[in-house]
Amino acid sequence: MTASTRSRAWALLEAVPDPEIPVVSVVDLGIVRAVDESADGRAVTVTLTPTYSGCPATDVIARDVKAALEAAYDDVRVETQRSPAWTTDWLSDAGRERLQTFGIVPPAGRKQLPLLVEERPAACPRCGSDGVEELAHFGSTPCKALWRCTSCREPFDYMKRH
Repeated sequence: MTASTRSRAWALLEAVPDPEIPVVSVVDLGIVRAVDESADGRAVTVTLTPTYSGCPATDVIARDVKAALEAAYDDVRVETQRSPAWTTDWLSDAGRERLQTFGIVPPAGRKQLPLLVEERPAACPRCGSDGVEELAHFGSTPCKALWRCTSCREPFDYMKRH
């Protein structure tokens, strides 16, 4: 794959939004594990790793990725790879920023042992207060927990570290 064709495939994928969190792309989420293009540039295979093994959006994401690439390639294949498992370490910096702006707090930092890190958001994404409390271990999706700010009283999702 040449740099120009790699850029074309990745650029198309950067425009594919996550169906549950449309402010981030599948590239921002880090679920695009590989993009392999044929030598003639007519076929492409994309490997995806879902954020959660039981993620209900996996099939929708695969369909959306395929549809986005079909305009530029004659043959598009989308494969799912579950190992290694997706981790929040794979979120892009832009994705972390977009999640925060959207009101979903991503885990701070990267590559820390989960047992040594207190699983809690550092601050409310709306008012910035560090006074937060967990309301439910599972939020709008299984990969998020529901938290509330004790200052502004607004609820928000916290993306669990995986």
